[in-house]
Amino acid sequence: MAFGILMLASVLRFLVKGWVYDMYIRPKVFFPYYGFEWIRPLDPTSMYVVFGILALSSMMIALGLFYRISTILFFTLFTYVELIDKTNYLNHYYFISIAAFILIFLPAHRYFSLDVWRNKNLAATHTPNYFILSIKFQVFIVYFFAGLAKINSDWLLHAQPLRIWLPAHSEMPMIGSFLNKEWVAYFFSWFGCIYDLTIPFLLFIPRFVKPAYVLVIVFHLATSLFFNIGMFPYIMIALTTIFFTEHFHRRIINWLRNLFKKAHTEETPMTYAPKQNTLKVLTVLFVIHFTIQVLVPFRYLLYDGNLYWTEQGYRFSWRVMLMEKAGTAFFYVREKSTGKEMEVSNCDYLTPMQEKMMATQPDMMINYAHFLKEEFQNRGIQDPEILVESYVTLNGKASRLIVDKSVDLSKEKDNLKPKKWIIPIE
Repeated sequence: MAFGILMLASVLRFLVKGWVYDMYIRPKVFFPYYGFEWIRPLDPTSMYVVFGILALSSMMIALGLFYRISTILFFTLFTYVELIDKTNYLNHYYFISIAAFILIFLPAHRYFSLDVWRNKNLAATHTPNYFILSIKFQVFIVYFFAGLAKINSDWLLHAQPLRIWLPAHSEMPMIGSFLNKEWVAYFFSWFGCIYDLTIPFLLFIPRFVKPAYVLVIVFHLATSLFFNIGMFPYIMIALTTIFFTEHFHRRIINWLRNLFKKAHTEETPMTYAPKQNTLKVLTVLFVIHFTIQVLVPFRYLLYDGNLYWTEQGYRFSWRVMLMEKAGTAFFYVREKSTGKEMEVSNCDYLTPMQEKMMATQPDMMINYAHFLKEEFQNRGIQDPEILVESYVTLNGKASRLIVDKSVDLSKEKDNLKPKKWIIPIE
């Protein structure tokens, strides 16, 4: 119910703030994920229809109405929107897709739902702990891998990027003067790491659930106060309630019953027991899913160099707010036959957010180079070379070149192989 309500709020937020237009209609160029180049945005009207269906399916998930159809619709459409452009990648969008995927297979609509009101045969008061553990383990993975990612020298030894970010809020009343102090940045860095590494274990110990949940609320409200990270803090606060006992959840449901003046009657215990074949299929599916979830964050070990510099293996690994990276990219089109060279005006093709993200991410530079090659070929330039000179700063370090400016990026491919043309950071 909480997931559905939060997703409805998120979708409405996109519509009200005009982000549907800014992210999926306005851009002339889109940056696809490797393997998903075939996913493209629809026409403007259809994109608004997609978000309308997302809003409707979110509400139906919250109400438990046509639950299975609603979760499948939401997961499919939300993941589709997420895959259109990696400019908009956020860890919590990825988490939403995963949570929606898991919910498809859970019997979450068999108690206190409109589906049960429509069909009493669906009703159940008990469910195998197997289903509840699937959500718990996914939340565990998010916290634990976020903590592991914080075990790096910039975060722990140099308090970066918090030493850059916190002073920006020094005008806040009461606490603002403290945010300029170096020790505060170190405190937040170490506390954040310890919190992420320990909180998932504390939540699994019944006697520590309540104090751990207080920490969850304090931590996520603080991050929401200092940083513009959208709905993520509220999603984690809501979904972490899965670690409370059934009595906690029944109290909420009984409060809702009273709110709607629906009398609570004595219930006959009924356990939802999936068929053995269904259980075997779900077990295989969840084993595959969680194996992928555990392995993917470690794929960065396949690549040389500083992960935060190259970003090879960075996404989908729960590396939340670990770097301050900014850059300026100059693209040049060179006519091979004459050697004539011209600079591209990036703002003619990219939105401000696309230009900002592309300037620091080598795989996005490849996508843009391929677009520019096709664009200038259509203008009559035969076999143009696309060169880039991009200066990037990472966590307050001096700005330096990130890619070899002699390499024609339009001839490079966006794949999983190491990108040898990235200049290592010392």
